[in-house]
Amino acid sequence: MARSKSVFENMKYEIASQVGVNLKQGYNGDLTSREAGKIGGTITQKVFEAYTNSKK
Repeated sequence: MARSKSVFENMKYEIASQVGVNLKQGYNGDLTSREAGKIGGTITQKVFEAYTNSKK
């Protein structure tokens, strides 16, 4: 489980960088809802794409 968590953490920071959100280690309560949504929405999109591609 620790490995999957670290993979997710790495993906989260990579996506934040891609969408232009400054995500820090630790507390990120200063993010706006829009910024957090960009990260979460992109993660959801990538997970969905990976799932649908694995079903082909």
